[in-house]
Amino acid sequence: MDLKSLFSRRQEAFLGMDISAWGIKVVGLSGSMEQPVLEQLASIRLPSGHVVDGHIVKMHQVAEALRSLLQENRIRAQKVALALPSSAVITKKIMVQADLSPDDMQAQVEEEARQYIPFPLDEVSLDFCTVGPNPQRAEMVDVLIAAARRDRVQSLEELVELVELEVSVVDVQSCALRLATRRLADLHLPAQKNAVVLLLKVGAGRTLMQVTVGEAIVYERDLALGGDQLTQRIAAHYRLSDGEAETKKISGALAQDFESSVLLPYVGATAKLLERGIQFIFNSTPYSKVSQIFLSGGGAMLPGLAAAMSRAMQSPCTLINPFEGMRLAPPLRNNPCLHNAPLFIGACGLALRRFSL
Repeated sequence: MDLKSLFSRRQEAFLGMDISAWGIKVVGLSGSMEQPVLEQLASIRLPSGHVVDGHIVKMHQVAEALRSLLQENRIRAQKVALALPSSAVITKKIMVQADLSPDDMQAQVEEEARQYIPFPLDEVSLDFCTVGPNPQRAEMVDVLIAAARRDRVQSLEELVELVELEVSVVDVQSCALRLATRRLADLHLPAQKNAVVLLLKVGAGRTLMQVTVGEAIVYERDLALGGDQLTQRIAAHYRLSDGEAETKKISGALAQDFESSVLLPYVGATAKLLERGIQFIFNSTPYSKVSQIFLSGGGAMLPGLAAAMSRAMQSPCTLINPFEGMRLAPPLRNNPCLHNAPLFIGACGLALRRFSL
């Protein structure tokens, strides 16, 4: 039972640390869920291939980058919260007798888990929590099981130990994002507690589509769409290598025809692909319209993408700042990372976990 503290109830301070193909992003919060204070904010890019689909491929190089990030930003945190991609975690809700002892409940969970996990339990990190009484059967309680391959959890622990930190929480990416999205939905839609909210997290290589209604995640889908495709278009149009195209994209050092010849066609094509993905959601759920679309991630910060999505879906679409409504600690008020706030949605959600433990 060592999917570390996924359902812990012990509050403690830690950094939210999002590790992806883009790089490493960290967020530290204090205060409360009602009035969070942003205390730490930093990021560092990673070369292509260091992290692939959430898996750390080049452990020592990533550890060295993380060490540099912590030292350069004078971050002295001792504990961190990290997340596994949703694709790396199996979750399942089951029913068990409400009057079971803790030991009997653990045994029952392990027995039930064998039915849903396609590999031996001795290769698994497993955790569970009681969700509440089953609405149909008073003598039963609903229990949520989460399981991941042990080597995926150990990989995160190894990275953190290399920089002399400690893992406090290993979460599931979708759950961390839901925390961040829920807080923003309360700010943007205060009168709609069960609003249908669509989060589009556009990363380097993939886009996560997550639909939430109140506290519940009702749909999630991953698309092979991300900022790397814009890099490839730049490379093809200007006859550059992918590395040169990425550098010019980040610095903005592109020719005058970039907007008309590359950016606008790309934004239009991206909006159409996302619209098709959303229509698939409508066909797979009881919902036919969303109350609010939130755009996040590095690939979402394209000029015109939010407006294109709003027109296509006839719903408000906002490029979100996950720190909206937070107080800023004085040293952070001029932090350049604030200009790239949508990148930090995952790290922010992980940092918010300290208020829900």
